[in-house]
Amino acid sequence: MSQLIAKIKNWNIVRKFVHLIVGMATYPGIAIINKLKIEGADQLKQLPPANVLFVCNHQTYFVDVITMFHIFSAIKWGKTRRLGVPYYLLNPYTRVNYVAAEKTMKSSSMSRLFLLAGGLTVRRTWNEGSSEVRSGLDPSDTRKIERSLGNNWIITFPQGTTTPFAPARKGTALIVKYHQPIVIPVVITGFAKAFTKTGIGLRKTGTLLTVTFKEPLQINYAASAQEITEQIMDAIEQSKKFMPEILTGRG
Repeated sequence: MSQLIAKIKNWNIVRKFVHLIVGMATYPGIAIINKLKIEGADQLKQLPPANVLFVCNHQTYFVDVITMFHIFSAIKWGKTRRLGVPYYLLNPYTRVNYVAAEKTMKSSSMSRLFLLAGGLTVRRTWNEGSSEVRSGLDPSDTRKIERSLGNNWIITFPQGTTTPFAPARKGTALIVKYHQPIVIPVVITGFAKAFTKTGIGLRKTGTLLTVTFKEPLQINYAASAQEITEQIMDAIEQSKKFMPEILTGRG
């Protein structure tokens, strides 16, 4: 059964259908009930179709990545500043995967459906609410991500949690170090305020949602995983220097 599901996930027509269904369900909350501001998307038109890693801060389990799917599909149709009418969902951009915790993607019927849109499930050795040491990804999961980089773009959330300013796992840095993808930092705001954390339900209307694509990182691949991790955390504005004073104890 698991092999059949894996094959179905790779059928492009299945991905297109899931993008259409999920896209239509989420478009109103992203672009009508709330307001989406996109910055830096023009540069994405010049990216190669593979070996590109988007590293992003994390605010909700699903809407963050769904919004990026909307943006990528809109760019395919020549839109870089706003989504506009979502006719792009009729032929969405599907050469993109996203990294998600296996436990999360089995939590509901919606999450299992969205998994067919290009999810790469990982068995993290640390989960929110756990007292275990944050030691990163299972080696087999790392290989899964590496294989996908050879064919697609990948969206990943280095912190692996929606908790702001949580420390990052080093798994992302190791993939960057050894496979040298183009790394695009992405900073999002407003999603935690507008949407429920574990679904696509609305918490607040009229919220400004921002998605900012920064310039590709200039990375020294000979640097240590820790140094690369710190560079990524600075780029997605989740390092200590971006932390509000009330959280650092200085306030």
